[in-house]
Amino acid sequence: MRTRTQKNYGEIPEINLIPMMNVMMGILAFFVMITATLRNLQAVDVSIPSSKASPSPQEVLPEPMIVELEAGGRIQVGKNNLTKDQLMAEVQAYLVRNPKGAVLLRPSRGLRYEQVVQILGELQTVGGDRVSLALDG
Repeated sequence: MRTRTQKNYGEIPEINLIPMMNVMMGILAFFVMITATLRNLQAVDVSIPSSKASPSPQEVLPEPMIVELEAGGRIQVGKNNLTKDQLMAEVQAYLVRNPKGAVLLRPSRGLRYEQVVQILGELQTVGGDRVSLALDG
């Protein structure tokens, strides 16, 4: 007869898979949640300034052309009221005369966003990256 102190070495050990499956499901749930939150992140392109931060003393930048967009839809450059076609011609002539010049669009606070973006887009088709939006604080 066998006694209670003797071990049964010949039997196959019992493997319990339930705790291992619980751990695996927890890890899987963690990765699914992390993936779902990281997928909605969007990258923002940031232009890093070049090492040449300021123009050299001999390089003088011309005054920027300031285009003011009034609440009534009037477009002013300096003291002159212009139409869109006249504005595009003026901007193109300014940028040809001043290769390092810039054009700034200063909209009135009462304007709708769509109007400002439309004019800014039209200016950028003429001036490219030398056209910017100027906002007063």
